[in-house]
Amino acid sequence: MNTAKITLKSLTIILTASLISVNSLSALASTTLAQALAGEQRSTAHKARDQYRHPQQTLEFFGFNNNMTVVEITPGGGWYMEVLAPALKDSGKYIAAQYPDTGKDDYYSNSRKKLLKKIASNKVYSVVKISDFVPKKQSELAPQGSADLVLTFRNLHNWGEVGIAQVFRDAFRALKSNGVLGVVEHRMPVSQNWQKNHRNGYVPKTLVVQLAKEAGFTLVASSEMNANPKDTADHPKGVWTLPPVLRLKETDKAKYLAIGESDRMTLKFAKLVKNKF
Repeated sequence: MNTAKITLKSLTIILTASLISVNSLSALASTTLAQALAGEQRSTAHKARDQYRHPQQTLEFFGFNNNMTVVEITPGGGWYMEVLAPALKDSGKYIAAQYPDTGKDDYYSNSRKKLLKKIASNKVYSVVKISDFVPKKQSELAPQGSADLVLTFRNLHNWGEVGIAQVFRDAFRALKSNGVLGVVEHRMPVSQNWQKNHRNGYVPKTLVVQLAKEAGFTLVASSEMNANPKDTADHPKGVWTLPPVLRLKETDKAKYLAIGESDRMTLKFAKLVKNKF
């Protein structure tokens, strides 16, 4: 009986200590993200977009902490890299899975060169490593089973159905067991047909979930934090009609600024370990 009491008491202490440890890590991660978001490496224009992108809330939703190995697929101009790299600099790893330099004057090479220039511009990016990513082809985003978190922000529409399926397989391979794939993407309304509207920059949530499931993932949570009910997703130049691109330039500019950035789904998938018992 005494042994049972001691065991129960010990277990309670362990669980309490674990909870405190998890809460402490979460608090540290939140502080680290807040510091990165306020950093001088971010321009005023980039900070102004926080109201649409909710970077701290989004990363916390995906379970970010500052000792993770994080892969961001095609960071583009580095908007999220400006937050992730400094947040991970001291105790984590950041891998930019970027288009390769083909040796030609093309989009892939120019994107790679632009990213390298940005990395060289500030020591805050010293943690950044780069892997090669080629859409629709198998890519090693990170060494197999090494990543805690793989992220992609507003990219799926660029890759098409075949490309999305391949990216999800690559992410599954790169992640550790119980690792997370975080997806933010322009959301196509259920009233629209994917086949007819796949060039407008929006993707159906049902398709994303289906392809992730086929790659082995489980949808564990979704959030409306990046939703925008004012976005009807039926604009003349697709999602690029809205800010920040404003493809129509001055035509109806006030109208599209009033709508704001696109309606986005925020989906958290996990590479869950199946219980053997």
